[in-house]
Amino acid sequence: MTVYDLARCLPAIPDLRLLCRALAVLDPALRPENEDRYHRYDPAWAPGAELASMRDGSGNEYDIVFTAAGAYVRGFDHESPMNPHATDDQQPWPGVLDTVPDVFWEYVAEPAFCDEFATPHVTVCLWRQHSDTTWRHGVIDFPDGGDDGADWLFILLTDRTPDAYQDWAQDYYEMPVNLDAIRHIYTGQPLTPSVVTALNPAITLAAVADRVMTTGYPIRS
Repeated sequence: MTVYDLARCLPAIPDLRLLCRALAVLDPALRPENEDRYHRYDPAWAPGAELASMRDGSGNEYDIVFTAAGAYVRGFDHESPMNPHATDDQQPWPGVLDTVPDVFWEYVAEPAFCDEFATPHVTVCLWRQHSDTTWRHGVIDFPDGGDDGADWLFILLTDRTPDAYQDWAQDYYEMPVNLDAIRHIYTGQPLTPSVVTALNPAITLAAVADRVMTTGYPIRS
């Protein structure tokens, strides 16, 4: 899978936003003591912009900026041959960013998405304006193997089933994860004490309420 395939697999913007917020709620419920969360969602990241992000702790990441214009997605696989630091000119791979619309261009140069020399940390990029019927991306001549990281960076956004998250979370957190509780959160229903306990019997809703509220996800005590 490359960004070409990813563009066909990602859901529409409202569904993507709902899923990203759900992932950011599940993380603190499963591992409340972990400050370096795998998934985050910030509904007030910047004026008029919400941010969904993933950090795996090994240098791989993605960010999705939701704005009034649509959504901008960038992913970075640090082991990809398309990593700017693996290229001869130390610049983003040709085609990845060349046709990003002006309405999203400020996020290409966003300091949080670049290195200390203002070079974008990017191997995957796509975008969608609300007037678009599909996700869009640049025209790219991929290296041998087509490895831009899209095949695994966004796996929980392309396989959007609760079962896929359960498999991933049980492997990552090394604990059983209740499938019905995942389904509850994936559909955007308010987080309740019983759902939190089903996810993690060792904690209460009060223990995670503050972190969940920062995502904008509804809570019902």
